[in-house]
Amino acid sequence: MHQTISVSIITKNEEANLARTLDSVKWADELVIVDSGSVDGTLQIARDHGAKVFTEEWQGYAQQKNYAIAKCTCDWVLSLDADEGVSPELAGEIQAILAADAPYRAYSVPRRNHFLGRWIRHGGYYPDRKLRLVPRGACLFEERTVHETMRLVSQDVVLDNTLLKGELLHHCYPTIEDYIEHMNCYSSLGGELALSAGKASRSLPAFVGNVLVNPAATFVYNFVFRLGFLDGREGLLLHLYHSLYISWKYAKAWQRGRNRPL
Repeated sequence: MHQTISVSIITKNEEANLARTLDSVKWADELVIVDSGSVDGTLQIARDHGAKVFTEEWQGYAQQKNYAIAKCTCDWVLSLDADEGVSPELAGEIQAILAADAPYRAYSVPRRNHFLGRWIRHGGYYPDRKLRLVPRGACLFEERTVHETMRLVSQDVVLDNTLLKGELLHHCYPTIEDYIEHMNCYSSLGGELALSAGKASRSLPAFVGNVLVNPAATFVYNFVFRLGFLDGREGLLLHLYHSLYISWKYAKAWQRGRNRPL
């Protein structure tokens, strides 16, 4: 018996990305959009593609994505970000799984990350596997403020990290301005996580280590030893700005924690 699949996506002002994403999964049985207050053409694009649209006040990345999964009604769920698309190869692999009636596995998917329009192949950015294709009810996003990931919640399901070779196409940062805007937001959330984990860098050695040494070492490791330099100017900028994100994260943790009692 052919099984059915829902695609779940959370949105806010994603008119630049959403049509491309939905076009890549037009073969799916159900499209579920959970929007948190778009004021552009996002909702119209979703409705034009036949999606079920729900509105939910922003609760956080993981909470929003879990809310979207809860609205899905098919046998399987494919969770996507609004700036991701499914390659034709991946679409074919998923459809073969649905036809094979194999409900007891969850699948990670390799992802191509694009920065300034270039596929970043080195420096730890590929294959960047993400758990995204799951039997409904088998997985949820771990509730963290940032860098949320899916985890298994059913002991009856096995994770398969090898079968799927087709890729998600992640059109994440088309401009430097987009990257800086996102990293400013993520570093604030990451700073809160670091602070709650007791990494507020209150001593001078810890401050220097987290704000200067750690970012510099990360840049050298990814750009040199993990061959990030092979991705040209885009690779240089990405790894440079990623190291700055790490510095910002710990600087914000220090800033927010410096007046709190020990």
